[in-house]
Amino acid sequence: MKKVFFKTFGCRTNVFDSQVMMSRLEGYEITQNEADADVVVVNSCTVTNGADSSVRGYVNQLHNKGNAKILLTGCGAHTKGESLLNEHKVFGVFGQSEKEKINTLLAAEQPFYELGDLEFIDNNIVDDFVGKSRAFIKIQEGCDFRCSYCIIPLVRGDARSMNEETILLQIRNLAAHGFGEFVLTGTNVGSYGKGEGRSIASLMKKIALIRGVRRIRLGSIEPIQIDDAFKEILNEPWLERHLHIALQHTSKEMLRMMNRRNKFESDRILFHELSEKGFALGTDFIVGHPGESETLWREAMHNLDTLPLTHIHAFTYSKRDGTPSALMSPSINGAIAKERIKELNAVVDAKNLAFRKQYKGVLEVLIESCKEGLYHGLDQHFNKIVVRSNEALEGNWVYIEDYTVEQEYNYAEF
Repeated sequence: MKKVFFKTFGCRTNVFDSQVMMSRLEGYEITQNEADADVVVVNSCTVTNGADSSVRGYVNQLHNKGNAKILLTGCGAHTKGESLLNEHKVFGVFGQSEKEKINTLLAAEQPFYELGDLEFIDNNIVDDFVGKSRAFIKIQEGCDFRCSYCIIPLVRGDARSMNEETILLQIRNLAAHGFGEFVLTGTNVGSYGKGEGRSIASLMKKIALIRGVRRIRLGSIEPIQIDDAFKEILNEPWLERHLHIALQHTSKEMLRMMNRRNKFESDRILFHELSEKGFALGTDFIVGHPGESETLWREAMHNLDTLPLTHIHAFTYSKRDGTPSALMSPSINGAIAKERIKELNAVVDAKNLAFRKQYKGVLEVLIESCKEGLYHGLDQHFNKIVVRSNEALEGNWVYIEDYTVEQEYNYAEF
């Protein structure tokens, strides 16, 4: 039986899409070892030039080895798929909407290029997540925002929501298979149910009623999507005590140039409101966007320092052709952007350490893996913990009262 290896780049939505393909395989064996594969399916990301380069580098490496047929899917299929196919680096290219045909595509005898459409609604159900301790549930696809720097709406389409009963059925199945933590994912998760009389908050309430569900996480949410209905669930015990709220910047002028919908003053009020309820708070931050002068950068850092942040996903602006930002000037020197990212990360790392030192409660941890005799997991605040134990903990929930706070993680023994 031929073996297939799935290489997934990028976001949690891609993780879900890869699991859909794995769950539909017939007549093929999934391998976790790339070297054993007859076919490699590359589920790509194109959010930045760095993501593009990583995918292309991986494909080139595979192609040079010449041991496996290579198929390309994901967002990169729309931006780099045609060139990789023409260069004979990949055998076939297919869009996200075509993943249900994975068996037909794997069996193809002629090179193909099938992008499908950007209006499909994904109603696939996954009963297991290979190699995962938590389940990723795609609840929507696409985005109606038009941030000036972002290419994702061009490769994922406009926002549309998955069928609610399909989502709930999938979670029932996964909970019955032993999954207790569910991460809701999508291109713009908080837009779930928009224009349909549904909301992310009402969906989460229904998910929480399913037997076996212990914790619900959100991949990311926009500040303006934390409305009164969402605030009603903030004290629910099943809601993660960490929220990742996408700000992208903290300079008022930069937010305007980025065509963002959030405003810093309202962001600041929201973050402090959530912090007072005990939430750890993360965000995305783009450094080096065109026009980010030293004056605006200093404003941004001053504003950021007033926020009770604990986590950050900071990345350097990446020019994407076809976006308004690609035409903006002046550009920011790469060396300056790297120094700014270092400064940004240092500030938030210090805030995270202070948060962990201040917290005196019990850590609710899902142990995800074991490496070199040490167990690794994430607590309810999305902070890392390393555990030394003689017990078999992988995949289990543990409640930890006695632990030490290290520079980058918490540590416990029992």
